[in-house]
Amino acid sequence: MSEATGKYSITMPRDIAEAARARGGPSGLSAYVAAAVARQIERDNLNELITVAEAEHGAITDEEIQALRGQLHQAQAEGGANAA
Repeated sequence: MSEATGKYSITMPRDIAEAARARGGPSGLSAYVAAAVARQIERDNLNELITVAEAEHGAITDEEIQALRGQLHQAQAEGGANAA
């Protein structure tokens, strides 16, 4: 069963609304906007988590980010090779 919905009135620039309506396709503008808002809430939650983690452990350096990206890419490459 789907979640309960409500009807809301929002204001946004016309060009953005028309672009969203065009991209919404068969699902429509409401579904497109709901998905966009859900993604923004996820991003906001992640940013809050990062803020808390950095307050506790210090900021992550660019070098640490690059090292972790390297590990991720290596794991993905190894996973792809193992899947074949």
